[in-house]
Amino acid sequence: MSSPGPLRNPHGAVALPAPQAEELRWRLRRSLRFVPAHLVLLAGVALFVFPVYVAFVASTADLPEVTSGTMRLLPGPHAAENYWKAFVAGTGERIRGVPMARAMLNSLAVALGVALGKIALSLLSAYAIVFFDFRWRAPAFWLIFLTLMLPVEVRIIPTYKVASDLGLVNTYTGLILPLTVSATGTLLFRQFFLTVPDELVDAAKIDGAGPLRFLWSVLLPVSRTTVAALFVVLFIYGWNQYLWPLLITTSLEKEVVVVAITKMIGTGEALVDWPVIMASALLALLPPTVVIVAMQRWFVQGLTETEK
Repeated sequence: MSSPGPLRNPHGAVALPAPQAEELRWRLRRSLRFVPAHLVLLAGVALFVFPVYVAFVASTADLPEVTSGTMRLLPGPHAAENYWKAFVAGTGERIRGVPMARAMLNSLAVALGVALGKIALSLLSAYAIVFFDFRWRAPAFWLIFLTLMLPVEVRIIPTYKVASDLGLVNTYTGLILPLTVSATGTLLFRQFFLTVPDELVDAAKIDGAGPLRFLWSVLLPVSRTTVAALFVVLFIYGWNQYLWPLLITTSLEKEVVVVAITKMIGTGEALVDWPVIMASALLALLPPTVVIVAMQRWFVQGLTETEK
């Protein structure tokens, strides 16, 4: 005997069975509970996105429209011209600077060098502190940890003196090498390595894995989310560097993005070519955005895994 079909009310509409109707009402009530949270999130997104949109509109307008305060909230017809000036020429009506293509390549080299260098040094130092039993490993860790109390700005003069004595001024090595030491990365890797069970270490020893083999084949695969999260943070850190590149570089060919944009702005508003500067700023946002979007899943896992 076939099961009865959906009931129909006197007006001809289909009436759901009682269990399905109750489940539908429960889902509707559950969805409505999240409406205030979603509204708050949308307001936050609008708050952060609107200035970026205004910068984009300014990058498509001409200079008199921006400086006179009559700029509309719709894109203008000068986008191709302004972005060409920013990316290729590096010049505008009132400024002459480094093309963003060159500055972005310099910043990309610094960001990748700093991120990869810090991860490599932090990984090796944490590996030695956790898995090697030597006499001064606890004091060595605390000495590394104490360097967190000394930011770059505090040790900038002796660091510059050392770099100058080694002939690293206005070189990519001088831009990258002094920024590659990271106590934060060492601390994060140490805390993760302490959670590795002893049984895993013993199994690797029984299989005949040496120290380097254990590091490469066991520790690196299980710590890939930590590496990914740290890479995103350090890439943005290297991309946004300003003070050290400003001191260590002496030629336009080595200028990074932040320094180039700062020099475009200058000191007087009368000499500022805002459409070209806004185009340069938006171009500078692209590489960090691509890195964050591409590594979002690993980045979130690296920050939220409970064993850390």
